[in-house]
Amino acid sequence: MYYVRDISVKFGERVLLDAISFMISPKERIGLIGMNGAGKSTLLKIIAGLSKPDEGVLEFPNGTSVGYLKQEFSLNETITVMEEAMTCHDEAQNIEKQLDELNHQIAERTDFETESYHRLLEDLAALTGRLEHFNLTTLEIETAKILKGLGFTDDDFSRKVTEFSGGWKMRIELAKLLLRIPDVLMLDEPTNHLDIESIIWLENYLKDYPGTVIVISHDIQFLENVCNRIIEVENGDILDYKLSYKKFLEEKEKQRVIQISAYENQQRDIAQKEKTINRFMAKATKTKMAQSMQKQLEKVDRIEAPVESGKTMSIRFAEVPRSGREVIKSIDVSKSFGDKKVFSGLNFSIERGERVAFVGQNGQGKTTMAKIIAGLIPPTNGKIEEGSNMHLSYYAQNQSELLDLKSTVLDTMEDRAPEEMRSKVRSILGAFLFSGDDAGKKVSVLSGGERARLAMASLIMKPCNFLILDEPTNHLDIYSKEVLKKALIAYEGTLLVISHDRDFLSGLTDKVIEFKDGSIKEYLGDIEYFLGKKKMDNMRSVELQKSETSSSDQNTSISGKKNDPEQSRKLKKQISNIEREISRIENEIAQLEIKLADPGFYSLPEFMDVNNKYKTLQNNLEKKMEEWEILSTEVEHFI
Repeated sequence: MYYVRDISVKFGERVLLDAISFMISPKERIGLIGMNGAGKSTLLKIIAGLSKPDEGVLEFPNGTSVGYLKQEFSLNETITVMEEAMTCHDEAQNIEKQLDELNHQIAERTDFETESYHRLLEDLAALTGRLEHFNLTTLEIETAKILKGLGFTDDDFSRKVTEFSGGWKMRIELAKLLLRIPDVLMLDEPTNHLDIESIIWLENYLKDYPGTVIVISHDIQFLENVCNRIIEVENGDILDYKLSYKKFLEEKEKQRVIQISAYENQQRDIAQKEKTINRFMAKATKTKMAQSMQKQLEKVDRIEAPVESGKTMSIRFAEVPRSGREVIKSIDVSKSFGDKKVFSGLNFSIERGERVAFVGQNGQGKTTMAKIIAGLIPPTNGKIEEGSNMHLSYYAQNQSELLDLKSTVLDTMEDRAPEEMRSKVRSILGAFLFSGDDAGKKVSVLSGGERARLAMASLIMKPCNFLILDEPTNHLDIYSKEVLKKALIAYEGTLLVISHDRDFLSGLTDKVIEFKDGSIKEYLGDIEYFLGKKKMDNMRSVELQKSETSSSDQNTSISGKKNDPEQSRKLKKQISNIEREISRIENEIAQLEIKLADPGFYSLPEFMDVNNKYKTLQNNLEKKMEEWEILSTEVEHFI
């Protein structure tokens, strides 16, 4: 068991965490939720040992290993992805280097009977035993497995780390953390830089993780799929239920209703008794009775009034100028990047007041089309016609990353504010939870959620009648997402939104445009109507659906023709030959391991040859296993 006891954290007069305590059981899957700034990340850092509380202690068993996925990290940019991922196995790699050095020394020695020579052999035997505990070959296979799960390909393994973006570097850091297998694994927003396939892989991995998992996430479905316990940090305290996320919400609301009812009933009872006491006090014959009633009333255990949630964003979009009836019209729009065709011949229109959602699998062109509409990139063919008096604002997926890190919050707003809005900058910042000294903070010290709020605040200062939002809920907490949704429902202009968040999209739009296989299909209804028509349960099904084109291409690339019996027969024969070779190598390895298990064998002259042969066989076995895996995957396409 792990114990968090009476943890308190204060920032000046503000109490962030107020003597909170809870117990963590092995193999629990805990979702840590709460508004941005409530203290979730602070609590995680305290448990990780990266920060100290003002008061309180952690009681973990001796030798407990704790792993924490930090938002800031440092990788060796000059080495390959595989080499960087393997640095998490430093101890095993250091032992291998020591073994190589010892083997080199032993090979040069001729004084076989001396005490120093025997000490070298003893050291060699000890290090070999320690290395067998790690099994480097297995570690490399496991490292490749984790990297592939997080979206890397075999070709990526040999590419330099510096070639990858910040999001992909975060995946390398996550892979290293998972490979260490700490007793307590803590992840702060792990899904922010993952695509849907990698998110689902991570969910399945965490379900079977041998240790305890604590995760901060604003992804409701991720919380629902992974966590069996929810701890909400709110107003310095915690609400803790061993329930899934949705059942937690139900229980929280049930308890809130019970508390409100109990509080109101007690307040009515107290008011009635006070009224009686005041009436009796006015009568000399009943003063003693009133005093007795007063003492009883003072002993009543008062029920606390339900505490309202902390501050939330209060967004209101500016009044919008009226546009023409047709806001934009796409006429035979096509887009290619080099030889890669994204889509072709797209025709659709968006009219004044319409609320449209772009959905579809990653890479199908949703963001590309949004950028073409916004005039950020040109189409390869076709054109976009704009309606009269159209004023557009565009929020990109990486909008928060485009902020100047050296600027302050206030400078960022003032630099983007139209002249008529300059006097309202501070009130808008207040609506987005930036008040007082927050305005002077550098953008570089803001959290991901704070940067997302600042980017959104700078966007709404400009009155517009056509708003395009590409994944606007990234980095926003669950509560802020709901506030943004309410503001968008009240928005009087035309809306185009790209999102994979079903809860956010539900009831927000009245038309869905699905991007698939280079073309589009329109659905006149919200996301629930669209999913019903597609007979899908959630947005993940939409993003994971295989495109007919890519599926066909895959079959062609493997065999040239689907269900080719001759090709299938050849593949099965190759697999059979490899299986026999694997069996032969495994038998040879087993025989050598019997020799190497004998401590006396290390002093024999043939030791070096046997040891080298053992390593060669291990490498050959790994290569054959990889060949077998590739061919087995290919043959499945003919079954």
